[in-house]
Amino acid sequence: MTRRYFGTDGVRGRVGKTPITPDFVLRLGQAAGRVLRRSSPTGHATVLIGKDTRVSGYMLEAALQAGFSSAGVDIVLCGPIPTPAVAYLTRALRLDAGVVISASHNPYDDNGIKFFSAEGTKLPDAMELEIEDELDRGCECVPSAELGKARRLEDAAGRYIEFCKSTIDVNVDLKGMRILVDCANGAAYHIAPDVLHELGAEVVAVGNHPDGLNINDGVGATHTENLSKWAKENNCEVAISLDGDADRLIMADAEGHVYNGDELLYVIVRDRMRAGRVDGVVGTLMTNYALEKRFGELAIGFVRAKVGDRYVLEQLKNHGWLYGGETSGHILALDRQTTGDGIVSALQVLAAMRRSGSSLAELTSDLKLLPQTLVNRRIPAGFDWQNDRAFSRTVEACRSEVEGRGRVLIRPSGTEPLLRIMVEADDSALADELAHRMADSLSV
Repeated sequence: MTRRYFGTDGVRGRVGKTPITPDFVLRLGQAAGRVLRRSSPTGHATVLIGKDTRVSGYMLEAALQAGFSSAGVDIVLCGPIPTPAVAYLTRALRLDAGVVISASHNPYDDNGIKFFSAEGTKLPDAMELEIEDELDRGCECVPSAELGKARRLEDAAGRYIEFCKSTIDVNVDLKGMRILVDCANGAAYHIAPDVLHELGAEVVAVGNHPDGLNINDGVGATHTENLSKWAKENNCEVAISLDGDADRLIMADAEGHVYNGDELLYVIVRDRMRAGRVDGVVGTLMTNYALEKRFGELAIGFVRAKVGDRYVLEQLKNHGWLYGGETSGHILALDRQTTGDGIVSALQVLAAMRRSGSSLAELTSDLKLLPQTLVNRRIPAGFDWQNDRAFSRTVEACRSEVEGRGRVLIRPSGTEPLLRIMVEADDSALADELAHRMADSLSV
């Protein structure tokens, strides 16, 4: 079946344009509420709602709450809190589902709705399709005696802070470390600095003053051009950068190196190998080939999933493995958390540094990534890029040019109206030239 509203990470779009409008979000809450009640053995359901710091979150939270309540579903409100915190609290409180109002790394005037199951994982495709089908029924309200009630979970942030701290060994602390954390003016602004501080680190926080409009604005995991500079200026040995909903992680040192998700996943897996065997790791189509090759040298299995942490998780479950991730910084360590978690992933990297007494540069010294260039081109809705003749000819020529030296990957974004053009080659100048040549050949 074809999805009409759900993408790779929930329902997402520009605020005020369908589907991110109050009326649609109300109907979405009703539809999801009816599905949840049907699937509950008791016929009753309770959902937890969290959000990031976008100004539109107030409007969408009210609409979503009204939808769930009118479907007879109770609501627990958390306010601004990271996406992985919703996954954790939904599971910890034994609730039926969790909902996040966020557009992750997108600008403030985008927003979205994504759902978590009672197990703290993304909803399966079948349930998302069932919700879409239910939307066709339109608005229906249960009798007044059956309306859902809402309450606020006042200590949501504190509960999640304690959970994050519990994901590293009790005998590992961060005393003596000076760490910069970029909170992207997003959902972790009041959480990530406290987690690091309570574990003993001296913390310098940036991007921790959200105003509803500045989320991801020149800060966060998609804007790391100044991360190393900030670490050096503030005399920090390492810097952590989260995105707007804190489910992805990029790190940097004061020597000018920015470490992407492939490198950080490698650090975590090598640390786990010291404690026992690691059977396999899941990457994506975007994962650097050097990581696959290095894991092969270490006798660790490696498979690629479609881009999107939900697909990484599917492959991990299929193989019975624990570790996977994306180059963009979504990292899954299923021995610690059920979903990608920027703060928890950062703690695993910091713990590896403490246990080994090594810097990030030292921990990644035997992983030599191939140069990659990723160019994003905005495309109109419905644009058939696969039948763009000039673009197709250019792509074919570029594939031939890089054959034996790298690879070309073209894919539409699952969260934005973008075509992502990636070239991986043994020469950075070649990768850059080919990626921009293909992007410039698009007939848009």
